[in-house]
Amino acid sequence: MKVVNLKQAILQAWKERWSDYQWAINMKKFFPKGATWDILNLAEALLEQAMIGPSPNPLILSYLKYAISSQMVSYSSVLTAISKFDDFSRDLCVQALLDIMDMFCDRLSCHGKAEECIGLCRALLSALHWLLRCTAASAERLREGLEAGAPAAGEKQLAMCLLRLEKTLSSTKNRALLHIAKLEEASSWTAIEHSLLKLGEILASLSNPQLRSQAEQCGTLIRSIPTMLAVHSEQLHKTGYPTVHAVVLLEGTMNLTGETQPLVEQLMMVKRMQHIPTPLFVLEIWKACFVGLIESPEGTEELKWTAFTFLKIPQVLVKLKKYCHGDKDFTEDVSCAFEFLLKLTPLLDKADQRCNCDCTKFLLQECSKQGLLSEASVTNLMAKRAADREHAPQLKSGENANIQPNPGLILRAEPTVTNILKTMDADHSKSPEGLLGVLGHMLSGKSLDLLLAAAAATGKLKSFARKFINLNEFTTHGNEELAKAASVRALLFDISFLMLCHVAQTYGSEVILSESSTGAQVPFFETWMQTCMPEEGKILNPDHPCFWPDSTKVESLVALLNNSSEMKLVSVAGQMKWHEACLSISAAILEILNAWENGVLAFESIQKITDNIKGKVCSLAVCAVAWLVAHVRMLGLDEREKSLQMIRQLAGPLYSENTLQFYNERVVIMSSILEHMCADVLQQTATQIKFPSTGVDTMPYWNLLPPKRPIKEVLTDIFAKVLEKGWVDSRSIHIFDTLLHMGGVYWFCNNLIKELLKETRKEHTLRAVELLYSIFCLDMQQVTLVLLGHILPGLLTDSSKWHSLMDPPGTALAKLAVWCALSSYSSHKGQASSRQKKRHREDIEDYISLFPLDDMQPSKLMRLLSSNEEDANILSSPTDRSMSSSLSASQLHTVNMRDPLNRVLANLFLLISSILGSRTAGPHTQFVQWFMEECVDCLEQGSRGSILQFMPFTTVSELVKVSAMSSPKVVLAITDLSLSLGRQVAAKAIAAL
Repeated sequence: MKVVNLKQAILQAWKERWSDYQWAINMKKFFPKGATWDILNLAEALLEQAMIGPSPNPLILSYLKYAISSQMVSYSSVLTAISKFDDFSRDLCVQALLDIMDMFCDRLSCHGKAEECIGLCRALLSALHWLLRCTAASAERLREGLEAGAPAAGEKQLAMCLLRLEKTLSSTKNRALLHIAKLEEASSWTAIEHSLLKLGEILASLSNPQLRSQAEQCGTLIRSIPTMLAVHSEQLHKTGYPTVHAVVLLEGTMNLTGETQPLVEQLMMVKRMQHIPTPLFVLEIWKACFVGLIESPEGTEELKWTAFTFLKIPQVLVKLKKYCHGDKDFTEDVSCAFEFLLKLTPLLDKADQRCNCDCTKFLLQECSKQGLLSEASVTNLMAKRAADREHAPQLKSGENANIQPNPGLILRAEPTVTNILKTMDADHSKSPEGLLGVLGHMLSGKSLDLLLAAAAATGKLKSFARKFINLNEFTTHGNEELAKAASVRALLFDISFLMLCHVAQTYGSEVILSESSTGAQVPFFETWMQTCMPEEGKILNPDHPCFWPDSTKVESLVALLNNSSEMKLVSVAGQMKWHEACLSISAAILEILNAWENGVLAFESIQKITDNIKGKVCSLAVCAVAWLVAHVRMLGLDEREKSLQMIRQLAGPLYSENTLQFYNERVVIMSSILEHMCADVLQQTATQIKFPSTGVDTMPYWNLLPPKRPIKEVLTDIFAKVLEKGWVDSRSIHIFDTLLHMGGVYWFCNNLIKELLKETRKEHTLRAVELLYSIFCLDMQQVTLVLLGHILPGLLTDSSKWHSLMDPPGTALAKLAVWCALSSYSSHKGQASSRQKKRHREDIEDYISLFPLDDMQPSKLMRLLSSNEEDANILSSPTDRSMSSSLSASQLHTVNMRDPLNRVLANLFLLISSILGSRTAGPHTQFVQWFMEECVDCLEQGSRGSILQFMPFTTVSELVKVSAMSSPKVVLAITDLSLSLGRQVAAKAIAAL
């Protein structure tokens, strides 16, 4: 018999009462190969016929069950067919459909094309909606039945519906497929949420607690689907977090002037990657601040730390509050952190002793001002600390009764900074004497350093410096003939010049430089600082044109300096302006030196000249020494004596009655500036010059490396000490920074990774990773490029090094690599911090040649891979592989591949993909698994633009083959679900699990 269509075939089978297998055989005869049963809609046709009467047709249902079991029809077609049935009043039909769902709802799979897998996701979403509607209808009938007094039947059906719901949703795989379907069809998900609300309303009126709790459980599971990636367990077994500690110490020691936002982002990144609970996170920040306060060297560094702790960190916490959950919770967390902090009595006592005050009280007041703590918390915490302090070891009463506590001074200095900025905005020509009085006050004692530290910590230092540059520039114009006006102008010039030099040396010259606007004239001080001022790592050319101005001015300056009587300010101001004198002094000094060398001038004359230089305006002495330092470097060993002697003469103060106002205060700053300038050259020439002592070490972190020891030994020693201690102190940070400058990024990173790979105890490797990450923060961008672009590929492609990737060091290295990659990727859109700008940047071209731009040129890395592997087809360059094998989400998002970091990441993931696809397994394969696990562990929910976007889509199916990675959550985490292709790849991988 020739059968025309499916319906006829089913009816014939029913009439002739075929058995299920007989029916299957005949169906295959009737319908030749070609069209699949899904295209013919077999499942839907069978259900339609089976559900015609009030009860289902058992024979036709048996055909459907046989078709499902023998995989004639796909699960998605059956689920779609079921979800079209909507006459929920026919109990027996509904029960039959629920029984069919029972056959497979907890073991769905699909091994077809990606489109079919997405079809399964959509069908499951429809089936979930159908189940919810069915449950709601049963609950409604039960409610009506209860009212009519016949509950039993409705209750049974509701229990059946809830059981199927629970069974479907308890599978993580199903929830993952629903997660993808939700992103594919947002409108259908909205319908599900509506059904869930409706169901909740109906069930609320039912008395059966078991059914209600079952329904609530199902509701919770459904609501968890959109956020199933966001759940991270926090680390509760740890109390110390050395990374947070070191990041805070690094920032406080080296980057007080930095913006708060990058620090906040970096701290939040560490918090996320290490899953740190908020109270312990805030506690670790405070601990680092107190340790910094205690160990900071006396003088400027101590003031910097005080400003960092009491002014900057509260601001940082205000910004952290926005990232963490609601306001109320955060204030509770801060309060909880202080409760923990109060238990660390020895730490607080030592800080109080160092600062000569109750540090906790000042901190609590600042936090209260910023709205980080409630009044009640502050009062309670202060009372607890006051009680503790009664038992603290007291200092002898007279010992530092006169010392004013720094925290109080810093907090008072902050509003003063604002007032000074306002004063500096006024017209300088109207009341120069008044302005001079303000500046004179600033110079006395440690006022200047206090004000600068407060300005740096509150982000006002740049505008502070700008105001002084404007003042300095103002004094370079105009010619007063009156003696008083000339001396005020000279003093304003001198004080602003010295202050700016001091700021540049203490906080870095970036603070001084203005954003270059084309066409605008560069102020004198900026020009002088960039071309003439010696700094660490900056070599000056003494023959540079900037040192050789107009010869007539030089001659008149030499004549003035060589004048036997004391140099008159009016006569200098009459002949040239102060900045011209500063620019001419280098040439004048060379003439004087030559005259001295040739015996034209005696030593007494030289003394007289140096006294004239430093006697009135200290800036002249600074400019003279700046040139002498550059000059000495160019001289032979036997030629240096007179130049060094001249520096020695200029360094000491002049003991004379006839000096200008504020001379002693200016000399203190001048000596500190000269000491910084001469440090390098004195070390290189093994000369000692006694600078007037102020009682504190003006350069505490200078020259920390032990002499005559190879720097590799120093690096391994200092790292071993830090590892043993478990935290990085500020002295070690400076040593690491010096070594990074000296050895370069590759040397530094490579040797520290070698140290990590030597560790064999798990707890040591974990601690090493936390410390290394914070050490790498010295220049995270460059270290990441080296680590991911050179060191890791080297280890993964050289089989002789695979043994070093075993657990535990291998796991630790994978963790470190992911942390560095995530940190650099999240921050590289921002600007490098000031301390990183000083260092030589790797040339972008190096990365372009190592990793070429398009897939048409095989990169060095890929050639390296193919030569190292038997199966060259898999590992050969991208040209030999189909484009799709290296297609990744980043290409669809059109990420800029000229960026070195993007390039390095893309190549690392290509390498990972090829390792997973190769036939050789080993520690390197295991390493890749750890790397991917750590990526998943550190990911944020919905972070499109994470480093995983560089992973080729084909890697997903390879990864799922690794047993530890074959979980639906992992697949969702590693694919970019914002892209249609990403969802297809994820659906295919999950459906095949």
